[in-house]
Amino acid sequence: MTATPRFTGDANPYGGGDPYADYRTADFPFTQHANLADRRLGAGVVAANDEFFAQRENLLVPERAEFDPEHFGHKGKVMDGWETRRRRGASADHPWPTADDHDWALIRLGAPGVVRGVVVDTAHFRGNYPQAVSVEATCVPGSPSPEELLADDVKWTTLVPRTPVGGHAANGFEVAVEQRFTHLRVNQHPDGGIARLRVYGEVVPDPKWLSVLGTFDVVALENGGRVEDASNLFYSPATNTIQPGRSRKMDDGWETRRRRDQGNDWIRYQLVARSQIRAVEIDTAYLKGNSAGWASVSVKDGEDGEWVEVLPRTRMQPDTNHRFVLPAPAVGTHARVDIFPDGGISRLRLFGSLTEEGTARLAARHQELGG
Repeated sequence: MTATPRFTGDANPYGGGDPYADYRTADFPFTQHANLADRRLGAGVVAANDEFFAQRENLLVPERAEFDPEHFGHKGKVMDGWETRRRRGASADHPWPTADDHDWALIRLGAPGVVRGVVVDTAHFRGNYPQAVSVEATCVPGSPSPEELLADDVKWTTLVPRTPVGGHAANGFEVAVEQRFTHLRVNQHPDGGIARLRVYGEVVPDPKWLSVLGTFDVVALENGGRVEDASNLFYSPATNTIQPGRSRKMDDGWETRRRRDQGNDWIRYQLVARSQIRAVEIDTAYLKGNSAGWASVSVKDGEDGEWVEVLPRTRMQPDTNHRFVLPAPAVGTHARVDIFPDGGISRLRLFGSLTEEGTARLAARHQELGG
């Protein structure tokens, strides 16, 4: 296994031109998972002890951080991130912060799950980034307030121990804790700024909730579905197709590059658990001159199962939500959408319910992970 790259120390002062020209980053293997701290899933920064220079909500903005060297406000340089004031010591004889001094922010994950990796991005924080960061996680049911999360009886598990980080860099950390979490606490030691936070992992839904719903979208990211693979990710990630809600713009869906051969593009999904699928939606919202020409949906039961086409190749219309009722329920654990020849779709919905076996396996996993 390749070690996760580490970035430490200051970046060079901004010297003009493209501010990302000297940005330090790497390909982290865990980013193949969904971002559990995605605002589209319902994630939020519910509290922070200090946000003097820049607001905590910036941490979860989906776009990369921007930098305007001329933008100053009443409190100083306006930064696109979360930035706290400089900490000071207790007296003139000891003006430095203590080893335990730190700032913190509480993050509500958009969907509870197992965290596989965290990226603490200090883009544009060149001399004002934290010396080190740490990340803790907890699992609290319901919708706890910040006061409830900070109560003494809440147990926090360390995902990332206190670790030095670098300025103007994507600081990535692999996580190997097999537990289900709902909230994170991000600490920066002793102070400073973080531009963005990404929390990659696998959604682990509450089986009781899904059982009460009865019929639901068995491939939706928020319910525990996930993308396993896709033929092409040139313009946008395939995970967009199982995000909540309808697409709001063209890059909020999945679009492939133009094919110049006789093949076709596809996405393969794992369902939340073994399910009976009774209806299909394929949405091409905002894909007007580049939507898929035709689409089909197939299902297989188990890793070694055979693919069975449940929706034959069907003409797609641009910027349209297409709905299909299946003639008979399709039972399976995986699904695949094929588009012909290329283009894109914005959302895939597979409506159905869990089988008895699927319900049992989901409940067992939920319990195993401490849910």
